[in-house]
Amino acid sequence: MILGHKVVVVMPAYNAEQTLEQTYREIPLDVVDKIIVVDDASRDQTVAVAKKLGLFVYQHEKNLGYGGNQKSCYRFALEQGADVVIMLHPDYQYTPRLITAIASMVVSKHYDVVLGSRILGRGALKGGMPLYKYVANRFLTFMENLLIFHKLSEYHTGYRAFSRKVLETLPLLGNSNDFIFDNQLLVQAHYFGFAIGEISCPSKYFAEASSINFRRSVVYGLGVLKTAIQYRLQKWHLASFSLFNEKGARLSQ
Repeated sequence: MILGHKVVVVMPAYNAEQTLEQTYREIPLDVVDKIIVVDDASRDQTVAVAKKLGLFVYQHEKNLGYGGNQKSCYRFALEQGADVVIMLHPDYQYTPRLITAIASMVVSKHYDVVLGSRILGRGALKGGMPLYKYVANRFLTFMENLLIFHKLSEYHTGYRAFSRKVLETLPLLGNSNDFIFDNQLLVQAHYFGFAIGEISCPSKYFAEASSINFRRSVVYGLGVLKTAIQYRLQKWHLASFSLFNEKGARLSQ
């Protein structure tokens, strides 16, 4: 808890048996009130490891996808009374030691969403990000900043913090169940007027860390451009999309 605000960490897990405990061991338990693991029908012992650690675990009967997993994560966090929700990958790609700093930025009320940026500071390439992914990240970020009239160092990090109000307000249930969910959520947050902040975050790339292949990266990239174009068309009142529907389905409904 930070200044009376309940902090909940959610971990969308898929085949994270080898890295889950290492990730958990670096979570600052002095400020985190609850840790929730949602297993997306893993084929390894992720659930067994999570239970051994004494974590709250929910297991999907079938794989719902990365976005579908996050929807479950955030719903459970809200049900547990979270004021601040941290989304942390259990693959040890992002350092849990920054949770206190990230959560504090939300608690300060200066920001509603906070991103752990791999681009600010030390840089993603030094952490082992493949060059083609770095180039794609920079290109897509440039295009999004251009289309939605905003400025972030990157939109594609998997390390994020949200205020309760953000997760209760955004029509997240209508978003994709695939990887593009991440991007849709951020663009929605900007559209609905929430303040987005960033903090420099080192990242690590290694064999056990989760990563999508080239084909799915291309699909994701096209989805990113589509989402940004939809945002601009909606802002110009040239079209209307369910992503930005104030009456869309919410997690709290």
